[in-house]
Amino acid sequence: MNEQVNEPLREGLHTEFKREWSDSAKRTLTAFANTDGGTIYIGIEDTGQVTGLANPDETMRQATQAAANAIRPDIISFISITTETMERRQIVKVEVGRGTDRPYYLSDKGLRPAGVYVRSGAASIPASETAILDMIRQTSGNSFEDAVSLEQNLSFNALRNMFEKHDIPLSDNSYRTLGMVNTDGLYTNLAWLLSDGCTASVKAAKFQGTRKATISNRYEFTGSLFTQLEQILQFLGPYNRVSSTIGPIYRKDSYDYPPVTLREAVLNLLIHRDYTYHDSALISVYDDRIELINFGGLRKGVGKDDIINGLSSKRNPKLANIFYRLHFVEAYGMGIPKIFEMYEGFERQPTISIASHSFKLILPSQHYGENESETSRLLNRTTAATPTTPEDDSGRSKLILVYLRKHASINRTKTAELTGLSKPMASRLLRSLVENGTLERVGKGPATRYTTAGTVMKPETV
Repeated sequence: MNEQVNEPLREGLHTEFKREWSDSAKRTLTAFANTDGGTIYIGIEDTGQVTGLANPDETMRQATQAAANAIRPDIISFISITTETMERRQIVKVEVGRGTDRPYYLSDKGLRPAGVYVRSGAASIPASETAILDMIRQTSGNSFEDAVSLEQNLSFNALRNMFEKHDIPLSDNSYRTLGMVNTDGLYTNLAWLLSDGCTASVKAAKFQGTRKATISNRYEFTGSLFTQLEQILQFLGPYNRVSSTIGPIYRKDSYDYPPVTLREAVLNLLIHRDYTYHDSALISVYDDRIELINFGGLRKGVGKDDIINGLSSKRNPKLANIFYRLHFVEAYGMGIPKIFEMYEGFERQPTISIASHSFKLILPSQHYGENESETSRLLNRTTAATPTTPEDDSGRSKLILVYLRKHASINRTKTAELTGLSKPMASRLLRSLVENGTLERVGKGPATRYTTAGTVMKPETV
């Protein structure tokens, strides 16, 4: 070791003194790595007086151990620990470079202000959540789903249930393979979107008439995107009215919105959303249309004609891949083309409105302005007088009864189409109507049908 001749040292943005190693030095390590680097001199008082170390080797061991075990992500490659002699006393010099995997944080505190420090003047201070997010964005580039989630205490009950329903195994290793866990074992934003505690919400409202004036029903959906998908479709179901035309032989049912289009539109809303915007996505239901609005607009270089033709830039490719694996989507980017395909032959066509920071899809009702059927009138009275939530089945029950006034019976599949419920939820609703004496069950297994209580169903009407 050589005697160093130095200019007087002072604590500042890139310099800190420690009389001896202490836990506070770990905060300084993270602060330097998160800012512009710096040097910790151990064995020097805050005043600049060199006191030296009795056992510099032990201090080096402590510093190395702290860097390896107490800070995440791995910071070792950005640290150099050496001994020097100042004023004939031995000190330890810890040089820290600016890290490339910021933010660095104390592993026992987590990725939050209490664990993430930055340098401000001669002090190491907790970083704000905004500063932490900025570091995450800079490290992850433009990929929101790959960035580390600020929230690490996540649960995945809805995700596991969905994978089990589709007989797809979901192991601990699957989380890493799917992109939900990064190489440091931290949950990514993709994991957050699929977690039970996801707060990226969708707000839905039913307006009376064709203008945004009086709201008759509203709801906000949060939680796993799988949970949001199911609840949003349940919300929209009662507003997709069905009209029936009786011909000489066959009956033809016609919906306000082709049922597939609502599902595809909601999937598009969830999968292609720009989640860097904290504003809720919006679904507005009017008498003549349904509007779905995502904030963030289209990615650079992508136009309206591109997405109509099925060409799109992958904003959330890992999220889209998970929905694809679970058979919610057939192929990436085909949701919008399918919606336009389902409207072929109709007078009113979907429209897309694109602004610099928003994307709006408008689905027109096919029967607006026509003479309302009994089903339509009853549904309007029900939804206007009694707000319907996913837990309120009274409006759906009345739809079933109106349907049975014209038809001998109804089954689970038809109930799901009519109400917008999933088939399991439709079965539950039918069972409840049987239990309260409103309906009677006829047959077993796949042939099971339901009639109004007291109705005798002849074989030819089954």
